[in-house]
Amino acid sequence: MQVSIREFKAHLSRYLAQAQKGQPLDITSHRKVVARIIGVPATESAGVERLIASGSAQWAGGKPVGAAILLSPIGRSMSETVLDGRE
Repeated sequence: MQVSIREFKAHLSRYLAQAQKGQPLDITSHRKVVARIIGVPATESAGVERLIASGSAQWAGGKPVGAAILLSPIGRSMSETVLDGRE
């Protein structure tokens, strides 16, 4: 669907709702297409949802917990290195 800039601005909500439903919009200026508006899919995590549904992954609803990474204090600390670089 082609829509002029003026028409698009006047009815922004309506045209964005159409794009969200999957209809691409070509925005025109002086009858030349200058932009294309396409909707974003409603769910961006379909892959994660599929993994949970298949039982390959689990989620208890909380924030993800990273692996326990322990850094060994070998050499100088980063703060010492930064302070030395400032001198």
